[in-house]
Amino acid sequence: MRLLYIAAGIPVPGALGGSTHAYEVARGLARLGHAVHLVAAGPARRPRQLDGFTLYQRRTPKALSLADTPFVFNLARHLRPDAIIERYYNFAGAGMLAARWLGIPSLLEVNALMVDPPAVRKRRLDDRLGGPMRRYAERQCDWAARIVTPLHTTVPARIARSKIVEMPWGADVDRFDPTARQPQSGPPNIVFMGSFRAWHGVTDGVRAVLRLLDAGHDLRMTLIGDGPERSAAEALAAPHRERFHFSGAIPYSQIPAELARADLGIAPFNTAPHPALRSAGFFWSPLKIYEYMAAGLPVVTAAIPPLDTIIREGQEGALYPEGDVAALDAAIARVLADPAAAQAMGQRARERVVAHYSWQQHCRELERVLGEML
Repeated sequence: MRLLYIAAGIPVPGALGGSTHAYEVARGLARLGHAVHLVAAGPARRPRQLDGFTLYQRRTPKALSLADTPFVFNLARHLRPDAIIERYYNFAGAGMLAARWLGIPSLLEVNALMVDPPAVRKRRLDDRLGGPMRRYAERQCDWAARIVTPLHTTVPARIARSKIVEMPWGADVDRFDPTARQPQSGPPNIVFMGSFRAWHGVTDGVRAVLRLLDAGHDLRMTLIGDGPERSAAEALAAPHRERFHFSGAIPYSQIPAELARADLGIAPFNTAPHPALRSAGFFWSPLKIYEYMAAGLPVVTAAIPPLDTIIREGQEGALYPEGDVAALDAAIARVLADPAAAQAMGQRARERVVAHYSWQQHCRELERVLGEML
């Protein structure tokens, strides 16, 4: 198939989770033999080849993504793709419009709530204006032949469930190789990776490690990423600054080496600051967990669906009640107390992600869905 994939405002290559997702989908479909053309954010003025697919970078600000509609329309008219895939964003939709105008089958990829809950300011503004954003979201769903999402509740309720395919993200199980891990000197290294946003729980993770340090545990912590909670996390870590390493956001290509130096991965998600995750369920596909697992690390995460079905207590790691920092530090201590058992958990985590949560598997399933559309 010839495929046109629109990821408006998402930098590729990039350090964001969305960047990894768009890159891995484009690369994975190309490896399956398809001609993939990806439109994403970036500075280049000319298309180039990247790992088997053609990349078109656009400088358009994300909030003005619809301004790229003429470019996308002309590209689609030139390529005549068999299908157009678009990563949904409130102020995007150029791919869906081009598909409709040119009569090309389209697939809408949804990774967050299309319509915010009433508690969110953007939703209240939309309601006051008569709901134009809600109607536009629903119209794109109507145009799409299929909708792919980690959780069907991200899609407006009136859309037929039969049109929606639930599909988790994954990890590149070739890029993350547990055999690359080298024995490390010094105390166990706990890693947190991802966005430093409140609902990712980075400050909960720092507090839990501080409690363990104050109780006499010999530990260190590596924090990979950036975001609005970074300054708060650094301030919390100050009393034991030598035990915490803040690397900032790093390129995707460097993450496997960082995880190879870790002993345990934590994903202390806390949905309290994110009303949408409470109202619709945990719809974010937890990329960090999949990559920890692919690297052969045991994982500690909150006991909320679907995280508690990806990581099972005592099998691939440990679970704790969401938002309970004391229970989080106990879960970390529980895993690290027995190094041999922790290693076995990491091995089972690797086996589980290979079997169920790889990008390779994600792209094969996406290929199947696209084939059904044509």
